Amino acid sequence: MAISNATHPTIAIIGAGPGGLLAARVLQQGGLAPRIYDADGSVSSRNPGGTLDLHADSGQIAIDDAGLTDRFAELARPEGQAKRLVDPVSGALLKEFGAEPGVFAAPEIDRGQLREMLADSVDPASIRWQHKLVEFDPASAGGGQMWFANGAVEHADIVIGADGSWSRVRPALTPARPRYTGVSFVELAFSDVDRKHPGVSKLVGDGHLWANGDGQNLILQRNSGGVVRGYLGMRIELDWLAREGLGAPDGHGGVELNANGVHALDTDKVREVLLERFASFAPQLRSVIVESEGVFANRPIFALPAPLRWEHRSGISLIGDAAHVMSPFGGNGVNFALLDAAEIARAILASVRSGGDVDQAIREYELTMFARTGEVAVGANAAIADHYKAGGMDIDDIPDFAEEHDRWNANAVAYRSARD
Repeated sequence: MAISNATHPTIAIIGAGPGGLLAARVLQQGGLAPRIYDADGSVSSRNPGGTLDLHADSGQIAIDDAGLTDRFAELARPEGQAKRLVDPVSGALLKEFGAEPGVFAAPEIDRGQLREMLADSVDPASIRWQHKLVEFDPASAGGGQMWFANGAVEHADIVIGADGSWSRVRPALTPARPRYTGVSFVELAFSDVDRKHPGVSKLVGDGHLWANGDGQNLILQRNSGGVVRGYLGMRIELDWLAREGLGAPDGHGGVELNANGVHALDTDKVREVLLERFASFAPQLRSVIVESEGVFANRPIFALPAPLRWEHRSGISLIGDAAHVMSPFGGNGVNFALLDAAEIARAILASVRSGGDVDQAIREYELTMFARTGEVAVGANAAIADHYKAGGMDIDDIPDFAEEHDRWNANAVAYRSARD
């Protein structure tokens, strides 16, 4: 059934992450007035997370569609494309990559900076903060009714789920739910790193550092403002914190959440457990566990079954992790979210302007998105299993970063040529 109000549809975007905000930006530039609903109190009310690389053939295309390329270039760090791989036991350098000057294939930007840039680009009155969706009831004519935790009730002709891994919109389209991959990441953080943590600064260099062990790894990433963030990755039971006596399992890999939305843990005890689990790593690598500031937030890695498709339903669709959350291997998560957002927004705008079938335009966006993300998600989910297998990942399986850069740039030219 076609959307009943196709010429002037009301549009609700659930989630003010990068994907949801970019979709709103493109729609607003085109003269439509979407509303964005998010559970957060503001754009900066919680830990924004680490750094992201925006690929030339996906994330950067979406940024360009949103008219934000110049602002992105001001914030992005092309030097952050540098990568170092070290042996986990000796700490010796195994591989190193540094992008040539002027290469902008996958520059880094802090997640918080990206979100703030996008939030600043939309009409502030269109973002409804402190609106956590708790129930969604699809309507036969398209879109549906939305109930929020604060008591608000809204209706929209088109509802775009940009609400992440545990989307409340997704069940209207598919019963698929994310599954634990068997791997958890524990966050590391260092501030004023050159002065307070010179050893960490030297390890990470300008970009990223990896040390891959037996079902374990260390990842460090330089952020802006003298900050380094990182992760300890482990093949481990979902409820490992509870098994260590640090709390009752919550079904998502943690214990009780505190007011900031992170797992409330005894930091010193977690540090002891991590030092024991990474006992085989070189002393200079284990030192990051000792020096890490703040809580060791646990981030279990979940992924949807892949490839995932669904039968189209009038006036409802998904973008980003709501549609295809996958393991982080390849760094495609935010890149696909941004490109999804740009494509669904462009499809809606083109249909409204031409008087065409908006619902058919959304359906075509979904088919394109399925084709783009399906096999990539299969590969990413297989890669995390291989990376954390017993005995560790074979160094020959590490991607050639220069070839990846060439591929992203070539794909970007092909994408724009096909669209033009």
